[in-house]
Amino acid sequence: MQYDAKTPDEYIAAIPEERKQAMSTLRKVITDNLPKGFSEEISYGMIGYVVPHSLYPDGYHCDPKLPLPFMNIASQKNFIAVYHSGIYANKELMDWFVGEYPKHVKTKLDMGKSCIRFKRIDQIPMKLIAELASKMTPREWIDMYEQNIKNK
Repeated sequence: MQYDAKTPDEYIAAIPEERKQAMSTLRKVITDNLPKGFSEEISYGMIGYVVPHSLYPDGYHCDPKLPLPFMNIASQKNFIAVYHSGIYANKELMDWFVGEYPKHVKTKLDMGKSCIRFKRIDQIPMKLIAELASKMTPREWIDMYEQNIKNK
């Protein structure tokens, strides 16, 4: 779902009441654990964590006016989603996450290429998301992006 929000605070204010606490906690977990250098903003209609142009002037290859996206969180119609570009670009990171997930949640992992969907908001593995957020610096993401995505 798209929300007409210009800031992450406006985004949280606009989502359904029953999701505000989970999204606020998820946001805090990510901001507390992301390595220094990422910026929080509205990106693609979601709360996004990006590599700002000050660190990566090239921006996103699909639209260089946009900063390089890394991670997003969103309240969708039927679930809360965490999008992590590093999982998409790095098989080792993907394998780690898939292996760790069952240690934190009893339900089956619902995941696309970079999207992790949580239909039961009480089962979002906050400690696992915190660890995932901490695993890649902006410089490591830029290098991976340039090697695996940008030039393909």
